[in-house]
Amino acid sequence: MTHEEEKEEEVWLATQRPSRIREVQAGRLAWTEVDLIDVESGFAHALRDGLEVFGIRVNHLRVGQPRHLVAALDGSRPIAPYVILSCHGDEGRILLEEVAEELARYQPFNGPVGPDQVHEHFRLPGSVTLVTGCDTGDPRLADAFLDAGAGTYIAPRGAPFGYASVFAPLFFFYELTEQRTPAEAVARLRAHDNELAMWQMYRR
Repeated sequence: MTHEEEKEEEVWLATQRPSRIREVQAGRLAWTEVDLIDVESGFAHALRDGLEVFGIRVNHLRVGQPRHLVAALDGSRPIAPYVILSCHGDEGRILLEEVAEELARYQPFNGPVGPDQVHEHFRLPGSVTLVTGCDTGDPRLADAFLDAGAGTYIAPRGAPFGYASVFAPLFFFYELTEQRTPAEAVARLRAHDNELAMWQMYRR
């Protein structure tokens, strides 16, 4: 493509409805990146497909043992600007099934992930972190993620229907694709209905 053709395309794209998708149309492979941590939720495939439609590169990381979760989030690998923990939750914890006794001895912990495990093992420098599990919007868990470096923590304080926990991340990233800020996206999400009003945003 010649320089003149590039300028012509740039002018044409500027006439289209504003969206981060225009960056992909202009040749970028993605306008941002998400680490999608799949913690036995069953929803990660639907989330991945939806996010890729929005022009987002998705790193789908499956978690089968506690040490996999730590390897994904301990900072030993580059963490994406956005992290989604697709999971179940209860009482301010991310639910993770206990592994068998013969494997447990090799794990950093065994069972649910609460504030103590987050403080000890996770490092999320500046990432916007969104967790889908019920009751993971508990302030103590949110504080632990912020202490671990997350720039923003978003999760439901309550128990939304399962399909609401699929829709919420897609709604959030749709809003980001439409050039809204995370705070604007969460405000619009919470205004949608009572199920989505459970989602809380924490920052420092």
